[in-house]
Amino acid sequence: MSLPLFNKWQQQDLPQYLAEDLSSIAQDEKAMEDRFYQYVSFGTGGMRGILGAGTNRMNIYTIRRVAEGLARYIASHGEEAKLRGVVIAYDTRHFSYEFAVETARVLGVHHIKAYVYKEARPTPQLSFTVRELKAFAGVVITASHNPKQYNGFKVYGEDGAQLVPAGANAIIQHMNEIDDIFNITVAETEQLEKMNLLQWILEDLDQKFMAQLLTLKTNAAIDYNMKLVYTPLHGAGLVPVVEGLKQFGFKEVHIVKEQALQDGAFPTVAYPNPEEAIAFSMAIALGKQVGADLLLATDPDADRLGVAVRNGDNYELLTGNQLGALLLHYLLKTKQVNGTLPTNGTLLKTIVTSELGTAIAAQFGVETVNTLTGFKYIAEKIAEFEATGSHTYIFGYEESYGYLIETFARDKDAVQVALKVAEMAAYYATEQKTLLQALEGLYEQFGYYQEALISKTFEGKDGQEQMAAILNDYRINPPTAFAGIAVVRVEDYLSSTATMNDGTTEAIKLPKENVLKFILEDGSWVTVRPSGTEPKCKFYVGVKQTSLEAAQQVVNKLKKSLTE
Repeated sequence: MSLPLFNKWQQQDLPQYLAEDLSSIAQDEKAMEDRFYQYVSFGTGGMRGILGAGTNRMNIYTIRRVAEGLARYIASHGEEAKLRGVVIAYDTRHFSYEFAVETARVLGVHHIKAYVYKEARPTPQLSFTVRELKAFAGVVITASHNPKQYNGFKVYGEDGAQLVPAGANAIIQHMNEIDDIFNITVAETEQLEKMNLLQWILEDLDQKFMAQLLTLKTNAAIDYNMKLVYTPLHGAGLVPVVEGLKQFGFKEVHIVKEQALQDGAFPTVAYPNPEEAIAFSMAIALGKQVGADLLLATDPDADRLGVAVRNGDNYELLTGNQLGALLLHYLLKTKQVNGTLPTNGTLLKTIVTSELGTAIAAQFGVETVNTLTGFKYIAEKIAEFEATGSHTYIFGYEESYGYLIETFARDKDAVQVALKVAEMAAYYATEQKTLLQALEGLYEQFGYYQEALISKTFEGKDGQEQMAAILNDYRINPPTAFAGIAVVRVEDYLSSTATMNDGTTEAIKLPKENVLKFILEDGSWVTVRPSGTEPKCKFYVGVKQTSLEAAQQVVNKLKKSLTE
């Protein structure tokens, strides 16, 4: 099938850069198969893939296909949905702006209004803007923290949250109806502007977003002279994070100038991911130069935040689980002191996130509700709480550096959290404590929780088949022990069934997903799941012990067991 599709693409009047890219694989059958064996997959997180020519690549034609599917989905909801329109934002990646405009050009043919940001803005700001403008949907062009070769297309519903499976499946159905992506009609931007089907937005929404961000400031008793370093890693977080810190009152904010350049080549980092220590190299160098206490880094679309804390002459990075626990405790403590802690307060976290948060929440009388991995499920629960009044949302987070405090956005929000982490660190500074010392205090009080992640990459068609086989083997032949620690419960989220080691079962009341979680007799756990956005299989480990050394020993044993 690859050769006929390859030939069809060659016969098209492609932009020169795509034609050259196609020619480069003309003699490589394996590369040809990888480019054309499928379309870039679209799921509840949208689509994400490598830039280039072919159906399994991100380019203007695959963008037109998903935009056409979205347009048909919106049109199926009637004229009001079309009039309410779609907000489109984008990060600083290669072709992000072009893909945003291409999306508006497809929507315009269907007389669907598009509000397009003039400049790159964060994903959480897109979420906020959908709600603010009462739009029917939102799109953000981003590949989040992936390397420079990638870009993507995420779709948001009218609540500002990523689409849940029902909406995503409807768009997929419309995409599958498209016989020839080269026949998709697009309108000219000038024509759309004249017809008021394309409206550019920026300053007014920036101001409204900032006004909401400033509501996060709840503690004035902090050290405003604490020295901070911030890096946007060449991404879209620069404007709101820097302005937000300034308006919060911080006087010593130092920006990594080389990484303030909004450049999709990410010239100073191979991998613009604040989860990785290497991404902090330049921030650490600047931190040492200015004597900073706290380093903050956001990924290209500013939905993930990484944090490093000064520890003597060096800096120590916090994990997503650690920062989440610190934020949760600080938020609950502040609400308790201010008398604003609700009686039905609820923490939302994912099934692969540390149980330290559960323990902290319980001390404050706050319930913990677990969701599947993906912030769309946390957002779905927030909407449910609002509709029923059964719970009051307090905080939501996941181990992969995603957090949400206030619900004016409905996706993980590194802008919110950058400001709140700065406030939290400045608060502890008044008590002569660093965030590391505050974390040690939590461990001493609640136990030493430690987690780890092993991520294995499976590229291409063969890799996808191999990853499916791994999950299938775990499902058919479930391990009875990891590192000599017996499995006492197997949770299969695809069959929605938990099976105990005595053979008894119980239902799992969460949406179906291809995930397996093994609970061990000492309370440790291991989870296996394929990534929804990358060609990776992820293996998560979580333990609790009475000392940091003991916890790390168990983590290492479990990691070794999984690797072997």
